[in-house]
Amino acid sequence: MNAHDQGDPQHKTLRMTVLATPDMANFSGHVHGGAILKLLDQVAYACASRYSAHYAVTVSVDQVFFREPVHVGELMTFLASVNYTGHTSMEIGIRVIAENIIEKNERHVMTSYVTMVAVDDNGRPARIPNLKLRDEVEQRRYDAAGLRREFRREIEKRSLKIRQNPAKGS
Repeated sequence: MNAHDQGDPQHKTLRMTVLATPDMANFSGHVHGGAILKLLDQVAYACASRYSAHYAVTVSVDQVFFREPVHVGELMTFLASVNYTGHTSMEIGIRVIAENIIEKNERHVMTSYVTMVAVDDNGRPARIPNLKLRDEVEQRRYDAAGLRREFRREIEKRSLKIRQNPAKGS
């Protein structure tokens, strides 16, 4: 199902499914975390670019929670949504579901939040549309994303303080 099927005129959601193949596996036979992170970034890019109608770049990847391993042969479905928008930036929330196609069961295996910035043809931040919230779920995601944004800013401030004077940074 794509954004058109969901009646999403803002194109704020994206669904992508990928087969977990042996070339993605680590030594334990599970999909390597780095392979999933690469896919997360691609999904975030596609969701942010489609929403903003601009090229988008990754600013931060926050709170990557690997809940369960993904096995070779499973389908990984990435469910992405624009949770929050500023003037040029967007938080993209991504939920990853692994599906064992033989046993027909699904598991929530990962959640992540990616901040993307829309850029123009000169690589400068580009203005994006305001996010229009349609229901309580979108409002809840928006509010939570705002709190994560404040948290990221606080971490940035403290990190700068630590780099400037490690003894007094905490």
